[in-house]
Amino acid sequence: MLRWLWLSTLLVALDQASKWLALERLAPYEALPLVPGFNLTLMFNTGAAFSFLSNAGGWQRWGLSLLALVLSVALTFWLRRLSRAEVVSAVGLALIIGGAIGNLWDRLVYGYVVDFIDLYVADWHWPAFNLADSAITVGAALLVWEGLFGGHKADDQKTNGQD
Repeated sequence: MLRWLWLSTLLVALDQASKWLALERLAPYEALPLVPGFNLTLMFNTGAAFSFLSNAGGWQRWGLSLLALVLSVALTFWLRRLSRAEVVSAVGLALIIGGAIGNLWDRLVYGYVVDFIDLYVADWHWPAFNLADSAITVGAALLVWEGLFGGHKADDQKTNGQD
């Protein structure tokens, strides 16, 4: 199922292109309203999700980079072991790998992750994020979905002697 790495590659390219546009066209921390509830706002995240560890003193750049690299390699091995029938899991893993590499690139090149998608309701803003973050979230949701609801047909067939 390594053939699904094309999706990871496409995602990294789209993520980096969108971040380049954000860096080129947006002023830091100034909201560009698009529609109610959705702004483009350039922000720089030195931490992990929701700026967790952003004030950790600098080690987080390399620690989170190493974590992203190790997880990407581990998920690639997992992807390699999937059967052709496990498409949902393959897509989920490919999205997570692409998102992790997109944010890893930012950490290595800039020292922070470029975020620019700003969703809000009234005065409450969700933490800014990017395309890579979205892919990681969707990929994780697909894996959870598959874990909860997928694969049961194969298990049912095995228990009924229908291998």
